Amino acid sequence: MQRKKRTEILINGAREIPARLAEQIYERYEVNTIEQPNNGLVMTKLRETAKKSLFYLGEVFITECKVQINNVIGLGIVKGHEPELAYQLAVIDAAYRAELKETASWSEVLIAEEEAIRRKRTLRQSKILQTKVNFETMDDGE
Repeated sequence: MQRKKRTEILINGAREIPARLAEQIYERYEVNTIEQPNNGLVMTKLRETAKKSLFYLGEVFITECKVQINNVIGLGIVKGHEPELAYQLAVIDAAYRAELKETASWSEVLIAEEEAIRRKRTLRQSKILQTKVNFETMDDGE
């Protein structure tokens, strides 16, 4: 599973999943924190469609963290103030990059959580569509 997809699932899914996966690692390995979870700002780029040029839409508040496991660095970045999640994401990233044996069984968990996220989004969209009003223009014959 690609890093981007894995991170999206961990951020959008249930919070106990990254906590449980990270716990498996720091129970068995030495995790050195390179950069404690701290807050920062990231510029958000957007492509203007007519001119096909990039511009900066604004800044996004983030929490980021860096850890090291077996001389491999992991990075965790999350929107908002979420130091625990940033740390857990960094540990999980380092575990995957170090190819630790525990990561072999995580794909099933992540795929199941991805499906749960999809179901929740579908349910939410169907509830929103139930409230959609259909406006029709009436022709008064003029």
